[in-house]
Amino acid sequence: MRAERRPAVVVDTNVWISAALSQSGAPARLVAHVLAHALPVFCDATFEELHSRLWKAKFDRYLTIEARNRALDTVLAAARWVEIPAERLAQSYCRDPNDDVFIHVALTANAAWLITGDDDLLAAPPVPQLRIVSPKQALMLPEFQKPTS
Repeated sequence: MRAERRPAVVVDTNVWISAALSQSGAPARLVAHVLAHALPVFCDATFEELHSRLWKAKFDRYLTIEARNRALDTVLAAARWVEIPAERLAQSYCRDPNDDVFIHVALTANAAWLITGDDDLLAAPPVPQLRIVSPKQALMLPEFQKPTS
């Protein structure tokens, strides 16, 4: 029997947090699809960003400690981890250099998709072999409307 091959997808921190905050929006639907049918990819820096931002005090009234831990545990259980080569880290792609790490992760993992709500990433010049789209845009694509195999 052939093992299932799930496509690698990079989901930006803002999408993970939006999904945790509202179970009914496009980010939540996108995250559910990625967790069920794809392989979310992280590096240490992108996971640390998710972890630190999820624990910001501004979310205290919206997310319980249990909900935050559950979200992080879900990511940890599903994620594929990559180490970005030094020569790739030197490459710049978008107007906010702090966002380049998401493109670096996607390229290192050979992910075809980077899903983000960040305008700096959405406005980045085209990157060969990578589509950068919002959760709403991704959900309209055929690849995200049906299970992948």
